[in-house]
Amino acid sequence: MKVKIGLIQMACGDEAAGNLERARLKIREAAGQGAQVICLPELFLSRYFCQTENHENFRLAEPVPGPTTRQLQEIAAELGIVLIASLFEQRAPGLYHNTAAVIDADGRLLGKYRKMHIPDDPLYHEKFYFAPGDLGFRAWDTRYGRIGVLICWDQWYPEAARLTALQGAQILFYPAAIGWHPSEKEEFGASQHSAWHTIQRSHAIANGVFVAAVNRIGHEGANPGGIEFWGASFIADPAGNVLEQAPHDRETVLLAACDLQSVDITRTHWPFLRDRRLDAYRGLTKRYMP
Repeated sequence: MKVKIGLIQMACGDEAAGNLERARLKIREAAGQGAQVICLPELFLSRYFCQTENHENFRLAEPVPGPTTRQLQEIAAELGIVLIASLFEQRAPGLYHNTAAVIDADGRLLGKYRKMHIPDDPLYHEKFYFAPGDLGFRAWDTRYGRIGVLICWDQWYPEAARLTALQGAQILFYPAAIGWHPSEKEEFGASQHSAWHTIQRSHAIANGVFVAAVNRIGHEGANPGGIEFWGASFIADPAGNVLEQAPHDRETVLLAACDLQSVDITRTHWPFLRDRRLDAYRGLTKRYMP
């Protein structure tokens, strides 16, 4: 089975309505070029508000399902596409998550994934806003294959990719909002981007799956600080080969055709799942083993 993936690399502005409308236009553009499974970047409805700890930002949250998911369900059903959208979820008063909604091609909300790994780094103060996910690592059967979704900081953890792949995911989607601190870019920028690129390609190889990582672009925050989001969204095959990659600095509708039969073929030749030593992995549930 061949599936065409579409990744929406976009800049995000201050107004949710404007961001949603621009995303809808780009979804239509991707679907018009044959995309069947389309993924938006992390928290696409707003600028990346986690640069500061500000209680006013909780007003950006909404229920999932809620008004945005309903609009996205309508466009998914109209176009016959699977759609993945990362949203700021208000689960209950005072309880919030970074959540990806997974919508099937008939408009049904198949489920949601709540980001499991929550960072707390300079300009990435996500622990202030998000409770860790409690739905576990998940995969869903869609009209166009079985997919798993992980979000940004999750992309650094081989355990997350493995557990999602073990649920049968053929494609791992990673919506992200990641970039450079401008003061660090000259010295560390190439290395930081290379590490991000390499770790996700390694998940494709280790699990024999397609990996699709979608990022935003543009500078957000006060100059000369803030974050310069590095774009560079890409799609890799189960051998880690990059099929398509977007530039660092331009909005892009990135498309790639993925032959899902190659998941089985690759795993047959590189039988990493077969040769796992389940009897020897108990230490993975410990924080540290000196």
